Amino acid sequence: MTRVAVVAEFYPSRRDPVWGVWTHRQALAARDAGAEIEVIVLHRLVPPRAALESGAAGAVSALRELLSEPRRQVLDGLAVHYLPYVSPPRDRHYPEWGAWAAPPLALALRRLRARFPFQLVHAHNAVPAADAVRRARIGVPMVVSVHGGDVLHTAARGARGAQAVARSFGAARLVLANSQGIAELAEAHGARETRVVHLGTDLPAIARRAPGEDPSLVTVGHLIARKRHADVLRALAVLGDRHPRLRYRVIGDGPERAALESLAARLGVSERVDFLGQLPPQQALDEARRCTLFVMPSTEEAFGVVYIEAMAGGLPAIGCRGEPGPEEIAAAGDGFVLVPPGDIERLTQRIDELLSDPHRMREAGQRARATVAAGFTWERCGAETLDAYRQALR
Repeated sequence: MTRVAVVAEFYPSRRDPVWGVWTHRQALAARDAGAEIEVIVLHRLVPPRAALESGAAGAVSALRELLSEPRRQVLDGLAVHYLPYVSPPRDRHYPEWGAWAAPPLALALRRLRARFPFQLVHAHNAVPAADAVRRARIGVPMVVSVHGGDVLHTAARGARGAQAVARSFGAARLVLANSQGIAELAEAHGARETRVVHLGTDLPAIARRAPGEDPSLVTVGHLIARKRHADVLRALAVLGDRHPRLRYRVIGDGPERAALESLAARLGVSERVDFLGQLPPQQALDEARRCTLFVMPSTEEAFGVVYIEAMAGGLPAIGCRGEPGPEEIAAAGDGFVLVPPGDIERLTQRIDELLSDPHRMREAGQRARATVAAGFTWERCGAETLDAYRQALR
């Protein structure tokens, strides 16, 4: 039996069941494939910047919420340990967070190993998780998953970040990437050996829309500029004459929400846009899969689990050309359309083509589901993750 300690910064919690949910799902998939797994979450006891800027009352409330998170939990049968640590602000000091987390992590890993003799540590992201594991010197091999942030942001925005990522990759026996493009970037930043392991999704029963229900676009994602919700709003405005009943459902929350609501008002489409906020993972999926077409022309998209989740439910999807994950999903099969980044005209055209031809839309949805079934299930992810563990141990 392969015993693995997973170490992650991003992981679901009682405060936020969405945060890092894919890390949890991969751990579950590896467990279901035959590995024994326990998880340590780097639980930073510093309120987020927005809470600190809101004043003393907001900061105190956020700190209390962090402190109230139970240190030991069982999520879907997995033992999860939330390890408190502190570190300086993210903006200037994120590459150093591994050094701050390392002392408590070293103690936690040694205690865990005394009762759960793990053979391998699987760190999610080079910074801070893998850097903290490297500094902890626990004496077992390490596998590092890179989900995009390490190579698209941390290493690309300064020498300290690049050095921290390179040291963590260099200490790993194997680096797992969520797409081939990310694997190549990981190699460029110091990974000695890489392997692509795609994340997955479940294959649900296909949701059936009620007869006469208005057609709808949907995006599921954090409301930040690179997700390009604004492009979809502009396309919606252009499509108003040809598809006057078309709606846009926005699932997620984030710093761009007020700006997007303002843009919808300026474009005259507010009455046709539903800002649903962040929803629990399964509810978000259920809401999305009741829509007609998934649209997220996002940039800097390392993989994009939300695309395959929508496609699994029979929704065609539209993403952005030139991004590592979307290019790889599109190459794996049909049902996923790519448009050039920032090209509102092409985005509008592709949406219109699908909405105007119900037969084409139905076939695209069927092909989308078949693409996911062939290459992007959690069962496949779990088997490949377990095989990667065994490869690292060899």
